[in-house]
Amino acid sequence: MCVVAWTITIAVKRQARDMTMFTVFQNRFKPQSQGKDPMTTSIGDSYIPDASPPGRWHFNWILPALLQPRQTFERIVTLDRGLASTPLLLLVLAALGAALLSGSIKEAAMAAGQQQLPPGFEFYPPEMQAQFQQALSATSGPVFVYVLPAAMAVLGAVISWLLVGWLLHLLLTLMGGRSSSRQTLNVVAWASLPFVVRHLVRIGAMLSSEQLIAYPGLSGFVTGQTGNSAIFAAALLGLVDIYLLWHVALLVLGLNAGDHLARIKVWMVVLLTNVLVLLARTLPPLVAAQFSDLTIIRPFF
Repeated sequence: MCVVAWTITIAVKRQARDMTMFTVFQNRFKPQSQGKDPMTTSIGDSYIPDASPPGRWHFNWILPALLQPRQTFERIVTLDRGLASTPLLLLVLAALGAALLSGSIKEAAMAAGQQQLPPGFEFYPPEMQAQFQQALSATSGPVFVYVLPAAMAVLGAVISWLLVGWLLHLLLTLMGGRSSSRQTLNVVAWASLPFVVRHLVRIGAMLSSEQLIAYPGLSGFVTGQTGNSAIFAAALLGLVDIYLLWHVALLVLGLNAGDHLARIKVWMVVLLTNVLVLLARTLPPLVAAQFSDLTIIRPFF
């Protein structure tokens, strides 16, 4: 009996040792994460930015926001913190570069005895054209050529971002949206990247031709007319181009991912907001045309 008991004890110990070794082997080769299998993850997923790490600057999100907007905006709207610094910086720098380059071309033209006229100048009445040329000769200093256009470009970029963001947030809230104003401003900022591309394209065109862009957007379709209606049409159509349509598409994708409203509601809000902003941006050319008949005795700078 002792021999039998000793044999059973040895067998039980061996079985326990084998089970222990199997458990250690299994844990050693067990996957450490329960995420996606790297063999089944698509190649495109590796280019989608991770919105979780804290930080203010996210330059690695620029290309995904343009090339893979749906996945990128889905991750951006999950965070309720400021993420607009990177696209705003790019937009301000691009607008500032375009304004300074335009000033350089104007200064070179004035030095050569040529006058660079504003877009839509051919739609001014003859008496307004004469008054504007007189005022142009009196305001040819660096403040009017560089400083004021650069300041207006920077302020225009920031004010447009805030205006579009606040209008979208207001209208989406009325439609039943629950996103915060910060999330909406983040979406508007990253959806403004097509405008950065627009500025870069215009900068390249001005560098290659050494001339200002005479007919931006669709303003070239306004011909053979003069007066305030032609100035308004040229200013409005000058803001409409493929980059604006790109911006609208990105806004719809981003806002739809954040609020989960009906797509038709998101489209209505985005289109209404952009129409109101475009109408507001046509006011400066109209006001400038109204004051173009004033005679400037001497410049202030």
